[in-house]
Formats: sequence, C-alpha cells, structure tokens
Amino acid sequence: MEEYHPSDESSFNPDEATNTVKECIENIIGGVDYNQNMVNKWTASIVELSLTQLVKQGKPYKYIVSCAVMQKSGAGLHTANSCYWDTAMDGSCTVRWENRTMYCVVSVFAVAIA
Repeated sequence: MEEYHPSDESSFNPDEATNTVKECIENIIGGVDYNQNMVNKWTASIVELSLTQLVKQGKPYKYIVSCAVMQKSGAGLHTANSCYWDTAMDGSCTVRWENRTMYCVVSVFAVAIA
C-alpha cells in the first residue's frame, strides 16, 4: 500500500491560514477600542468568520479555532498548545494581533480528514 503524500493544493499552509485569520480579525475589531461589553461578541465573530473562511478554501481538514481578546493593561498573557497528531498532514498556526487598546490571539488547528 502506498503512503499518501498531500499535494500542495490540499496541504495545510500556515502562512495562508495566518493571513486569513488576520483579515478576519481586522474586519471585526480592526478599527475599535477595547470594550468589555463587546468581547464575547467579538471572540465569537472572529472564530466563526475564521472558520468559515478556512472551510471555503476547500481543503480536506477539520478545523478548531480558538480566540482570546485581552485589554492592554500591562498584565501578562501566556498561552501554550500541544498536539499529538500526524505532523506530515496536520498543522496549526497562532496569530497574535494588537492595536493600541487590546491584544487578540487566535489559534487554528487543522486535522486532515483521512
């Protein structure tokens, strides 16, 4: 039995995913200041739009998208992710975005559909 090697068109491209997520973040919170009352709406919108745009690329992956929005206040924010998967097929990227009042960190995990 031959091993499957993904073609460039179907393999996960972290740079392409990063650009997609950055566009989604910019569309939702690019021109606004931090507002505690809007954070839940923003995070939900960012993950939903990112997921929709990733799926539209038509690649054979299941996606997991998470988002954290934090007000700039001098406090630290540390995140970590760990995955046990097929490194030849699966992939991930993390996007860190900021404006003058907040940080946004989005993680994307792409798991190949076998």
